[in-house]
Amino acid sequence: MSRLATSDNLSLVEKLRLLNWGMIALIVLIGLIGVALLYSAGGKSWHPWAGPQLARFAVGLCLMMAIALTDIRVWLHFAYPSYGLMLFLLIVVEVMGHIGMGAQRWINLGFFVIQPSELMKITLVLSLAKYFHGLSLEDIGQPIKLLAPIAMVLAPVGLVLLQPNLGTALLLTLASGAVFFTGGVRWWKFVIVIAIAAAVLPMAWHHLHDYQKARLMTFMNPGTDPLGHGYNIIQSKIALGSGGLFGRGFGQGTQSQLQFLPEKHTDFIFVVLAEEFGMMGALFLLLLYFLLIAYGFMIALTCHNQFGRLAAFGLTVTLFLYVFANVAMVTGTIPVVGIPLPLVSYGGTAMLTLLIGCGLLLSISVHRDLRISRTGLNE
Repeated sequence: MSRLATSDNLSLVEKLRLLNWGMIALIVLIGLIGVALLYSAGGKSWHPWAGPQLARFAVGLCLMMAIALTDIRVWLHFAYPSYGLMLFLLIVVEVMGHIGMGAQRWINLGFFVIQPSELMKITLVLSLAKYFHGLSLEDIGQPIKLLAPIAMVLAPVGLVLLQPNLGTALLLTLASGAVFFTGGVRWWKFVIVIAIAAAVLPMAWHHLHDYQKARLMTFMNPGTDPLGHGYNIIQSKIALGSGGLFGRGFGQGTQSQLQFLPEKHTDFIFVVLAEEFGMMGALFLLLLYFLLIAYGFMIALTCHNQFGRLAAFGLTVTLFLYVFANVAMVTGTIPVVGIPLPLVSYGGTAMLTLLIGCGLLLSISVHRDLRISRTGLNE
């Protein structure tokens, strides 16, 4: 019998022993790199970004560890309620959300500003994993059985598009697609969906906001508006090039220190790293992300219960999409979409979301040998 099938209640010491400490070390290292970059971007000062980021990271690590040491069946049980709560908060955002930078995405709680669309990335994956966990292969082959999970995806995606937040909507869609595929949905159904999406693209263009159209046009040719919509990406490329192989040195980046680089503490913090530590520093951080993502996929492949396998795969794909979208954005490979760099960019809800996701991956790893029936009980 497996080590977890024989016992429903592992002791705290046993759970600590089973934790993936290599993955935890990577998370801590990436988070501290983020704090150091924010310290540099703030003029070698803990204020205004590095100090709050370090405090949030410390609190988030504690939350991550608490989640990691909690029985995976707790997260299975609360998957739908947590999804419902985030969906409700997305509706609240539309009614009375806080507006910032032209978008209505936040709820101001006074002591903390929460962005429900970020947390929805986690709860949507968990809910889809629970749904497909309860289906047999025969059920998944029936199109009518896919209507409910499709509705679960379309509801938050539609609300996020209203904010408007096209980048997050795409991330939610792609991560959900990964869970659908891993859950057993046949590939030809994805081809049909992609074909339909391609057919409606011309109509979707007319419904985009003016700034979204400008971003896409600027992506094609940044030089058409160098002091407007093309300014960010032009300055980003200048900073990337000026870093060279080994960079200008910590706190010596001209683009960031002289305030040429916009949003240097959030969306474009990867550029701060590349300018100060060069291509080698950028590749080192990307290597850390690669190892962290590899841990996530390893957890998914070695998990012996369907819920954990699907959740781990969806969460890992979400992490990959964060990294890919941010790095591709600041290097001009894709249009600017406003996706933060995981555990590095300044932000409260994004940091919380990513550490919750990492905590769930660690919990799945600890309980990977637990057999769970379709009803949610251990076998």
